Parts: sequence; C-alpha cells; structure tokens
Amino acid sequence: MTQSTRTVLRNQLNQALAALRDAWRVLRHRGPSQIQFWFIALVIGIAAGFMALGFRMAISSLQAYLYGTDNILFLHSHAEKLHWLWIFLTPVIGGLVVGIILHKFTDDGRVRSVADVIEGSAITDGRVEKKAGIASFFASLITLSSGGSTGREGPVVHMAGVISTWVSDRIHADGITGRDLLGCAVAAAVSASFNAPIAGALFALEVVLRHFAVHAFAPIVIASVAGTVINRLAYGDVTEFTLDTPGSLQFYVELPAFLILGLICGLVSLLLMRSIFFAEDIGTHIQNRLSLPRWLRPGVSGAMLGLLAIWFPHIIGVGYETTIRALTGDLVLTTAILFAVMKTVAVAITMGGRMGGGVFSPSLMIGALTGLAFGLIATGLLPDVSGTHTLYAFAGMGAVAAAVLGAPISTTLIVFELTGDWQIGLAVMVSVSMSTALASRLVDRSFFLTQLERRNVHLAAGPQAYLLAMLRAGAVMRPIGDPRSITKDEALELVEQGLCVKASATLEAAMPYFDRDDIPCIPVVIVDTDGCEQPVGALYHVDALKAYNRALAATAAEEHS
Repeated sequence: MTQSTRTVLRNQLNQALAALRDAWRVLRHRGPSQIQFWFIALVIGIAAGFMALGFRMAISSLQAYLYGTDNILFLHSHAEKLHWLWIFLTPVIGGLVVGIILHKFTDDGRVRSVADVIEGSAITDGRVEKKAGIASFFASLITLSSGGSTGREGPVVHMAGVISTWVSDRIHADGITGRDLLGCAVAAAVSASFNAPIAGALFALEVVLRHFAVHAFAPIVIASVAGTVINRLAYGDVTEFTLDTPGSLQFYVELPAFLILGLICGLVSLLLMRSIFFAEDIGTHIQNRLSLPRWLRPGVSGAMLGLLAIWFPHIIGVGYETTIRALTGDLVLTTAILFAVMKTVAVAITMGGRMGGGVFSPSLMIGALTGLAFGLIATGLLPDVSGTHTLYAFAGMGAVAAAVLGAPISTTLIVFELTGDWQIGLAVMVSVSMSTALASRLVDRSFFLTQLERRNVHLAAGPQAYLLAMLRAGAVMRPIGDPRSITKDEALELVEQGLCVKASATLEAAMPYFDRDDIPCIPVVIVDTDGCEQPVGALYHVDALKAYNRALAATAAEEHS
C-alpha cells in the first residue's frame, strides 16, 4: 500500500471518528429534550385523535336521533320518507341553537375553522382562540347533526389547535415549538377523522405550517400515526368509501380527457368558493340592512336549508351516501348535475349563514358529482377509447377538493387513502394538477387563504407580506431620551402635523409613512387618560427594516431546518 493511500484512509477514518463524536455529543445534549418533545407530540396526537373520534361519533348519534335512523350512511334515502315539516324544522332549530352559542361565546358571531388555524400558525406562534374555538366546535356539531351542509374537518382542525394551544401555553413554548405542536394536533385530527395517516401528516405540513421542514416531520408523523390508530381501534382498518367497482384507465389515449376534467373542476371549485363568499357578503348586508340580531342569522340559514332539503334531502350533512353513489356510477347525468348545483347552493347557505363546519367533505361530494357527469358524457361520446365513467368521478373528487384546499399533494393522497384504490393515481394526479393550477390563479391560492385575505390578513403572498403585521412599533422604537432618538419637542412637532403611530400599531401600518413623507423616523405615541397623544419614542425607518430582515431570516431558518 502506498504512502498516499494510507494517508487517504487515515483521513477518512479520522473524519468518520469525528462524525461519530459529533453525533454522540448531539445525542447527549439534544437527545433527551428531543425525545421529550416527541413524547409531547404523541400525547397531543392521542388527545386530538380522541377528540376527532368523539366528534364523529357525536354527529352520528345526534343525527341518528334527530332523523330517526339507525344507519346514517343512508340518511338521504331515509329522509325522503320523513314528513316534510320535520325536514324543515330540524335545521331551523339547529340554526337557532348555533346562533345562541356563537352569540354568547364569540365576539363576532363567526365560527372558527381551518383559516384561523393557518393564521395562528403564521402570526401568533402556533396559538388559536380557545374560548371561541370550543364554542365553534359545539356549534359545528349541532350544524352537522341537524342538517347543515358542510364537513367535519374544519371544526376538528380548529379544536385540535385549541388542544395544542393549551399545551403550548403550559410549557411556555416558543414560536417554532408552538407551530410544530399545532401541526401535530392537526395531523392527528385529520388522520383520526378520515383514517388517512399519510394525508393527515402532509395536510398539516402543506396547509397549516405551509413548509416541509425536517424538524417538524418526525413529531407530526408520530401524532398522525397515533390519530390513525385511534380511528382504527373504533372503526377497524377500513376505508372511508368502500367501493366495488375500481376504474381502469385506457392509458395515454384517455389522458387528455382528464386534463380537460381538471380545468372544469378548477372552474367548479372557483364557483363553489365564490358562492360561499357571495353568500357571506349578502348575509352580512341583509343583516345590517334589517338590523337583525346576529344570533338569528344561522336560524334564517337553517330555514333556507330546510326548504331546500324538502326537495333535495341529499344536501343534509356531510353527504357520504350521495358521494358513494357518484363514485359507483349510481346516478344519471341530469341527476349528477342537479345534485352538484344544489349542494353548492346548500354549502353557500350554510357557510354564509355562519352555521359552522368545513368545506373539504362538500368539495369531495361536488367533485365526485362533477367527475361523474363529465365521465358519462366522455364515455358516451367515445366509448371505444374510454374506461369506466366512475374513474372520472374519482379524479373529479380529488380535483375539486385539491383546488379548494390549495393542497394538491395531501388531497391526492387522501383520495387514495379514502378509497383504498392506488391504481387510479395517474388520472387523479393529472386532474388535480390542472385544477389547482387554474383555481390558484383566480383566488388567493386557496379557499382558506382567500378567507384570510378578505380579513386583511395577507398570508397568500408569503412571509414577506405578513411579517410586518407581526411586529409592533412599540417593540422596535427608540425611546424618548435615548441619545440616538429625537427629542420630545421634535416628536411633538411631528405629532401636531399628524405624523405619528400608536405603540400598539404594526409596522405594516407604519411603513407607508416613510414612503409617503420621506422622513427618517416617526413618533410613537400612547393615549393618556385625557385622550391626548403623548410621544414615548420614535420609530426609525432603518430600525423597522432591520427588524423586518431579522424576522425574514428567522422564518427562512425555520422553514429550512
């Protein structure tokens, strides 16, 4: 062996030993705390899993009691036999109960849902509102049990956030830890709701945390698996939709049809989202115009749903029976189209009436109906080169849901896990990619981010748009008396000119002053007991930019760690 070879081997051995020493040092110093964190993630996952399971069982029991059926999977068929007055009154009474709950326990009468969890992850260190969240949880339970036309993922995701918030507050978790625990709770809740461990973990990363950082992956997977185990202890290892007619794809020749279906589903998802926002705006306008008490708004929506359900009972609740009928091709073309339209109207009424619930399950149903209608037309026009029309229902289900959630990865996987059919992957992926590409350009990325944008919470554009709203002028200012700051007289002179911000104001509100008036600093004031504005410091442009850059760097470090 030559001298150079021995030198190379010696260097390699030294590097390997150094790596082992570093690994042992990391294990000694960080291992115990990391294991402790994973244990907390497991506990949160178990708690969120049992919460989601309890929510599902509570809906089933209360729905079965209110509508007098032993099998809620066939609720729509059973409802057709009930007296019309019962169909009408059930959502009315449910809406009134929801209105009273939200009026008493929330400050704005609005149900908390996934969008609020996303906001909590981005802006409030992984924390969500606890009191309003618990009220929204029970309000959504009443809504889904009494005929509201939404899904159960919204309330369970926010309630999972309430659980993680309670834990984060108890252990005084910082922002990164709080967000990771929030992701753990959300993953477990979604997994326990749909028996979908892979999709649950990816939903938390893709939709809530909105990054795929390595440090968050392990605890979120642990929590997601815990939620799935809890679901399977109660329901067994079964898929959400049990189907007997899997589709077959006539490869290559049929792919253009799925591209077209994806574009159509993108437009359908846009129509669904816009309908909800339109109903919300109209409801608010009518409420203000007629001076209706806010607790009455869900009751009015319940009356509208009750009238609609008399003729179209398929709009009641989550709608699994109709979804299964669409996926098995047990509907004719006109019925599929009519049911999709009526379900869209019902979802808009429920959400616009602030009755609670989520949009994922309705989007699955509307997507399946859309895909079935398209498939019936496509296979009818070209029967020799087409597979079964139910395959289009599968693809449509994923395409509409992915566009609404703005989550193509987790939605594609959740469709696979809900059905247990992994052979339809190519068709679903093609349709999902086209629908999300189209819909994300017509709204602010997703339904949830558009909801936040309508509240002036700018998360869709990324950290560079919302970080300024997280920083307060009072925390960045130079106090009066600091030799690097302006004097009190100079500050008062600027205040008299109307150039000042309150200490509680965000940098987002302060930055336009620098651009508009071309000044190096702006006084920061507080309002005294006499209502006068007293300067307590000065916010300098350079300090604001430094704080913004530090926040950007911290966000980038978290997302790439």
